[in-house]
Amino acid sequence: MHVIGSAVFVVWMYGLMAVMGLLCSPLLLGPRTWARGCFAVYRRLVFGGLRALCGIRFEVRGAEHIPQGPALVASKHQSMFETLAFWHILPDPAIILKKELKYLPFFGWYAMKLKNVAVDRSAGASALKAMLRAARERAHEGRQVVIFPQGTRVKPGEAESYKPGVAGLYGAMDVPCVPVALNSGLYWPPSGFVRKPGTIIIEFLPPIPAGLPRARFMGELETRIETASMALLEPPQGNASA
Repeated sequence: MHVIGSAVFVVWMYGLMAVMGLLCSPLLLGPRTWARGCFAVYRRLVFGGLRALCGIRFEVRGAEHIPQGPALVASKHQSMFETLAFWHILPDPAIILKKELKYLPFFGWYAMKLKNVAVDRSAGASALKAMLRAARERAHEGRQVVIFPQGTRVKPGEAESYKPGVAGLYGAMDVPCVPVALNSGLYWPPSGFVRKPGTIIIEFLPPIPAGLPRARFMGELETRIETASMALLEPPQGNASA
């Protein structure tokens, strides 16, 4: 049943992306708020399908730490789920994305209209400068810049180094950094299409204040995210049997 429900969900998610992407394409000629409205409808339909077809819900913890103004949000990355979820949870995020994604039909159109930040990883130092410049602009607009500091999706429980780009953003933006732990990979894997029923938890942790030395910031960020994410992989106490 998981396979059938997951297959139907994949068709639902991408089919809906194509249909709504075409129907809403005239909105791309208007202000960004128009595209945001269309994307909000898309997300609700996707999350509704995820719940109905795959039995997956999500829960937000640490809501008191969700930034309402300019901030750097550094999150664990285990699936495509959080890329959508941050737009649902944060007031007005701008997500750091691989440059290749901007060229995808439908997804890329709206990603750029919503003023996310596309990064060309092959461009080296020039890419970093462009990312920092765009991130400062988004912060000046009062938005939350979201980065996945490990640079890729990582399976639950597996290790991957934290890339220096997050430290560059932290120093350049001069705003607090909110770490985020999650367990999405337990139910929506980093690869493959089979989803498993359960509750995805996204946990916002206490912010790291601006201005810390680079090494201290990186150590604090990794420790907080990894410790909290590993804790989310543990089975709930008192639920030994189903």
